[in-house]
Amino acid sequence: MSKLIQIVEDDPKSLKLIRDLLRVSGYTTIEATNGRQGVELASAQKPDLIFMDIQMPVMDGLEATKILKAGKETRDIPIVALTAYAMKEDEAKVLLAGCDGYMTKPINIKKFLKKTEDYLHGHTDHTLNEL
Repeated sequence: MSKLIQIVEDDPKSLKLIRDLLRVSGYTTIEATNGRQGVELASAQKPDLIFMDIQMPVMDGLEATKILKAGKETRDIPIVALTAYAMKEDEAKVLLAGCDGYMTKPINIKKFLKKTEDYLHGHTDHTLNEL
């Protein structure tokens, strides 16, 4: 059975790129365009992995992550932050919010797909900023 991956991303081009990469690799995707939708969708669908943009309207990715990590049914879903910001303090913020990892945009396709596999198999390293 295909793994279900949720993408929470407000930029249409980034969303399409990530969705296309994941689908071509055999994954099933679901999508939300803001943090509030992301929380609602994750709570209803229980994806195997979530890629969470940080800067979004309505509710940002950090707040959405905090809510999901506090939820009994969603706390164990790995959440990987996606952000164009690559400062050391930004990495600390996403990890403190409860994200299991951090990827910078633009993404490196090969590393993105490798890290996706790693996260789906429970291999987390909390340092993904080399992407």
